[in-house]
Amino acid sequence: MTFLETIRILFERFILIYAICIALFYIFLAIVSIFVLRSYLRKNSFVNYEVILSSPFAPSISIIAPAYNEEKTIVENIRALLSLFYHDFEVIIVNDGSADATLKKAIEAYDLELVDFAVNYKIPTQEVRGVYKSRNSSFSNLIVIDKENGGKADALNSGINVSNNDYFVSIDVDSIISSDALLKLAKPFMEEKKRRIIATGGVIRIANSCVINGGQLDMIRLPKQFLARFQVLEYTRAFLMGRMAWSRLNGLLLISGALGLFDKEVAIKCGGYYAPTVGEDMELVVRMRRFMSEEDKKYKVAYVPDPLCWTEVPTTLKVLGRQRNRWIRGTIDTLRIHKRLFFNPKYGLMGMLSYPYWFFFEWLAPLVETVGLFYFLLIALFGAPNWPFFFILLGFVYFYGVTYSTYAILYEELTFHKYERKWDVLRLFVYAWLEPLIFHPLILFWAIRGNFDYFVAGKKGWGKMERRGFEKKKKKKKS
Repeated sequence: MTFLETIRILFERFILIYAICIALFYIFLAIVSIFVLRSYLRKNSFVNYEVILSSPFAPSISIIAPAYNEEKTIVENIRALLSLFYHDFEVIIVNDGSADATLKKAIEAYDLELVDFAVNYKIPTQEVRGVYKSRNSSFSNLIVIDKENGGKADALNSGINVSNNDYFVSIDVDSIISSDALLKLAKPFMEEKKRRIIATGGVIRIANSCVINGGQLDMIRLPKQFLARFQVLEYTRAFLMGRMAWSRLNGLLLISGALGLFDKEVAIKCGGYYAPTVGEDMELVVRMRRFMSEEDKKYKVAYVPDPLCWTEVPTTLKVLGRQRNRWIRGTIDTLRIHKRLFFNPKYGLMGMLSYPYWFFFEWLAPLVETVGLFYFLLIALFGAPNWPFFFILLGFVYFYGVTYSTYAILYEELTFHKYERKWDVLRLFVYAWLEPLIFHPLILFWAIRGNFDYFVAGKKGWGKMERRGFEKKKKKKKS
């Protein structure tokens, strides 16, 4: 056997073992998620959230929502945040140097005025130009910060500096939060006795084509847009079948930037959000976990599986590509910053399982898949591939992906059943068959482009994220 033949055999075995490991790990996460979710729903059926609503022991919360060029949705989104059910909370909108009418529309809609406010820069940020509060007593818990542009992380840090409460919620201002979201996010902080809860996160769902009325969802519908429907599948798998299991193992490294509740004291001790990165949500969670481990303190990052937040997702290839490019660059950045965790037993399960999982299966998977595709093209052009084995393997990978998505859809229907129209559910099943052929290659391309932009081009920015705005309920005409 020649040296090249030996390399070829070793490479093919590596690809096969790698693929089997990913498949088995996903199955493991799915099985764990089933049992944990069933247990959660059973226990949660007896919970009376009105007790939390009236409890003096419930944590005080500051909702921090960065806004950059959000003039299309800012008024509606602020209304949604102000209408949340909770006894002690404030809403802090951070206008991060918007170039449009975001600030102007907020001022006009909520009768805001500039007030004297001494900002305590516990976390260094760009300069705050002004702090606004409403003349209307109905909006007494609304604060709007106007500051120089510094990016999302810098805007969140400004909100933390201005906030008055012990805990803060980080959200995307273009999101619609369920009215009881704060109650459900606060619950783990109140019921955990042995460990300190440092953060909680919830399920993110897609609001495209849903009808919004009075700042809340009036009708939940499957998105009309082609790309958005694929993202429904993607989000369902990630939140229902992945993060639920990681929370149970206490190995969760990511709380979506669209909605997360954090212990402000721990966040400040860690230095707040790391502004230079575009993956500030994941990086903060990893840094808070690392801080607690190094302080030898018992802690947990909890996950609430109820659909708590509905957000608008990109509907064009250009904008979606920018988002996915940013996601992969943020992941690489976090892994690089915290490389000390890699197989480090000092950090427990986070170092021995969570970090390696993200390294091998979240970051490296697109690279390995791309190398495998190019390798097959080479042997197809210059060698003699085993075509029967190739088609068997291809069929197995395709049907595995379809089955996993189908399983996620079915389990969502058996638990939360948010899509009431049968046609919406049937369409999701159709898209589960189309996704490996259409959407997955796009995700793969954007992941490779993200790696190129990070390591070669040195790209640091977010990229422009355009919003279409939510669909509002139409008023009936008087006859």
